[in-house]
Amino acid sequence: MSNATDVSKFKPGTDLICTVTKMPAAEGTTDTIARLMRMDPENKKALRRAQRMRRQRMLVYVRGNRDWVSREKAAKVIRVEVGATFTLPYILELAPDLRAIGDCLAIKTK
Repeated sequence: MSNATDVSKFKPGTDLICTVTKMPAAEGTTDTIARLMRMDPENKKALRRAQRMRRQRMLVYVRGNRDWVSREKAAKVIRVEVGATFTLPYILELAPDLRAIGDCLAIKTK
């Protein structure tokens, strides 16, 4: 996939459908894909709901005359796996990221 030409043809404001085609070798590339996956409106909603539910289930108890908080670990809503598909609105600030990880993603417009 020629990354520079593919990214330059997208117009700001269009929705991009991205599919992970192969697992990246570098951990930084995996983190970049996960960060872009968190921009998907459905994933944003799931992350907000999970955070709200963790806050509701937070257990506060007294220990040594002070309030201590027992917090749940965050759920792994986003998983970078082959075949994972996400949609994100294209903005110009995403161009360098998409060029960097373009060989791991199949990108098309809606």
